[in-house]
Amino acid sequence: MYDLLVITGPTATGKTALGVEAALALNGEVVSADSMQVYTGMDIGTAKPTRAEMRGVPHHMIDAADPHESFSAAKYAAMAGKCVEDIRSRGKLPVVVGGTGLYIDGLKRGGDYAAAPADPALRRELEEEYDRVGGEAFREALRAVDPDRAGRLHPGDKKRLVRAREVCLLTGETITAHDERSKNTPPRYTALTVALDFTDRARLYDRIDRRAEAMFGRGLVDEVRRLLASGVPADGTAMQAIGYKETAAYLRGECTLPEAVETVKLRSRRYAKRQLTWLRRDPSVIWLRWKNEPDIADVPVISTLFSGRSAVK
Repeated sequence: MYDLLVITGPTATGKTALGVEAALALNGEVVSADSMQVYTGMDIGTAKPTRAEMRGVPHHMIDAADPHESFSAAKYAAMAGKCVEDIRSRGKLPVVVGGTGLYIDGLKRGGDYAAAPADPALRRELEEEYDRVGGEAFREALRAVDPDRAGRLHPGDKKRLVRAREVCLLTGETITAHDERSKNTPPRYTALTVALDFTDRARLYDRIDRRAEAMFGRGLVDEVRRLLASGVPADGTAMQAIGYKETAAYLRGECTLPEAVETVKLRSRRYAKRQLTWLRRDPSVIWLRWKNEPDIADVPVISTLFSGRSAVK
């Protein structure tokens, strides 16, 4: 018997609509697994569902954090876990919907998710070192203690490189070792995971491009302007979201608006590829691939799968 239904997949594949339909069909409530919908005031650029789109289904972990703060996967796992327990205690099904694989894995795994407590002073010191020596040299320093993690991170991934070094210095254990231990720990929840995609990759990319254009048309520039005016730091976690970072660059005069739009499209397509790569490593994932547009008629398939009466390849 499954504890959770997870509906995931790359951006622009219809996860939100399908999640609501599944919740309605299975007496469930939605728990968002989107690392940016968690922030208040970030609505347009995160494609946050409107009340009309929620159709009366309770949604959790949306607008759960202030964009001025740095929200982590560990914090998400703890908060979302409480939501899941509350939903299940009321005899309902938690339907986890979103494309942030790290959040979903952390929620399912539970337990000792955080590799080490954060040390703000040490982190600032490491960030200053990264800025001083550059990403490549910083990654080589990590490689000396954790070659596996260093080999998996891009020199430009400052946040994760700094965190990996921080964990080593604070605990004497690498993140790689922590992750390996976590893999061998039984998950807190068993989940049926359904991933969405398109049979034609060009179709997915077209939807991503059209979504990016629509976000700017609905006022993304004004949304980012308001966030920055409220004091949200341009280099903070929230403003690193695709769409927000590029728009902030436009507002600083570093590019034109058309250039910002095209960069958002490009980075969104690249992110979709990374999401798909993440999901393909899990052989238990059940794939639903749309031909043209998301077909909500597939909800009965999910209902049948969840009841354990069939399987789909």
